[in-house]
Amino acid sequence: MDKQMKTIIADIDYLETVYRKLLTILPSFDITDKKILPYGLKPHTRSISWLVEQVITQQTKFNKKKLGLDEVIFDLPDTCLHDCEIKVGSKVYYVNVKIHDMGKKENKNDIAAVEKLYMQYSANPHYNLLYVCFGVLFDNITIKFHPKYLSIFSPQFLPIYINPRNDKIQAAYYHKQEMRTREDFLKLLRKSSKSIVL
Repeated sequence: MDKQMKTIIADIDYLETVYRKLLTILPSFDITDKKILPYGLKPHTRSISWLVEQVITQQTKFNKKKLGLDEVIFDLPDTCLHDCEIKVGSKVYYVNVKIHDMGKKENKNDIAAVEKLYMQYSANPHYNLLYVCFGVLFDNITIKFHPKYLSIFSPQFLPIYINPRNDKIQAAYYHKQEMRTREDFLKLLRKSSKSIVL
């Protein structure tokens, strides 16, 4: 196992401790009140995903001292692969937050656009993206965070399946890691995708 792979594994372990702590802090909340949405929201993750991801990211920043973090930056362009940058000393963690509706079974989800991932990983050899997925219980207008569900993974170690309709990597949030070097990851993306033109 090379140095970069070991770094990813250490980063996953570290973020696991940070986000397990955050799970004990995250509040349940109502998206709105029943006067505004008397019939509630449709039980689709897309109805709530952006808002819940913002709650997670902003609560990470708000509680940064309790979590032992120096800074959390989330004011980033929409084109970024990551939702926030967590800084601890000179180390930067690039984090993309996802949510899983606990009322539904685990399926393959769109994880990332292959071309964007390939370009970012090719352009910046120090860029290691990590996905952090929280489980939510979604009832009418109320969101609760599942106290145990947390999955943290690197796209580099994903089982690679590319959805031919939208050229995005798809995977279940809980999956068996496939350990591979960055070089092998880039080769596999090139081989599997039609959108990467060299």
